[in-house]
Amino acid sequence: MAKARETVLELDLKALAHNYHYLRAKLQPETKFLSVVKAFAYGSDTQVIAKKLEELGTDYFAVAYTNEGVALRDAGITKPILVLHPQEVSFDSIIERCLEPSIYSKNILNEFLKTAKKHRQNNYPVHLKFNTGLNRLGFRKEDVAHIAAILHANNEIKAISVFSHLAASEDHSEKEFTQDQISLFHTIAEQLDILLQYRPFRHVLNTSGILNYSDAQYDMVRSGIALYGYGNEAKIDRELKPVARLKTIISQIHQLKPNESVGYNRSFAASGPKVTATLPLGHADGIGRHYGNGKTFVSVHGKKAPIIGNVCMDMIMIDITDIECNEGDEVIIFGSELSAQEFAETANTISYELLTGISQRVKRHIIS
Repeated sequence: MAKARETVLELDLKALAHNYHYLRAKLQPETKFLSVVKAFAYGSDTQVIAKKLEELGTDYFAVAYTNEGVALRDAGITKPILVLHPQEVSFDSIIERCLEPSIYSKNILNEFLKTAKKHRQNNYPVHLKFNTGLNRLGFRKEDVAHIAAILHANNEIKAISVFSHLAASEDHSEKEFTQDQISLFHTIAEQLDILLQYRPFRHVLNTSGILNYSDAQYDMVRSGIALYGYGNEAKIDRELKPVARLKTIISQIHQLKPNESVGYNRSFAASGPKVTATLPLGHADGIGRHYGNGKTFVSVHGKKAPIIGNVCMDMIMIDITDIECNEGDEVIIFGSELSAQEFAETANTISYELLTGISQRVKRHIIS
């Protein structure tokens, strides 16, 4: 890996391939794999990541919103793309770009059906989302008969899958709740098969579901965070490889006298002689203010250097008093040396938020 000369997010495609194959090995050979690439592929680079996953053999992609799916089509992605949270305003684009919407409410069902009729579609593929306990999006069990009646009466759309989302599959203390979700999903899917008189394929497992409830893999599984190197628990993290590595350089070093302060609002004051370094990234790059004031540290030549003072929009300051280094030296924010999960936990948040928050102004460097 090249030494940093500026703030850069390295994306290791070999690590991505390792994680993909690790997850695939948990599945039956016939089980399909859906790769979640929403939010710029968890803060990395959607097009680069999706192209690599398509090359590796993923069966499906999922995005949150229609414009994300359109960007994949523009990049030449040909595999099916599930739009998890489609909005009525984007229904025309969904059909025009051959995307597949999640249908999660009666209103969305009715409105997408109208759009399919307008475009003179026949058996346009849709995915029926059921709420089994997350209480975020989805039909209820009581809606099955209504949905089946609508689909029987209109051939413009066809349910090709039925799915749900687990709320706490990573939490071993919530095993009973998760099993209840899976059981309810199974009941819904069985009822739907009977009423539709055919069998849409089924998917319910997310990343932690794959790892903890593999007997419920059905026809397809979905994975997001593990593809990028994080498995929601330490023992799984050790088996995965972080795809993203955020690094920067030291712009300037300061020698502080006792009682001199650092940064806005003078939130850090030196108790004695201190040496600080200023780095060219800040909350506009995704390193929020909640990481400042000694909560979090970065790695300089393999040694921990705490972030001091308030994080600025474009700069952070670190304490390097006991670290020999120079202006221009490389600093690791997170990666294999210091995981994004470990970094995030210092500020009471999660790797998802940290990774997806890395600004698009940070240069991406692809390692293949």
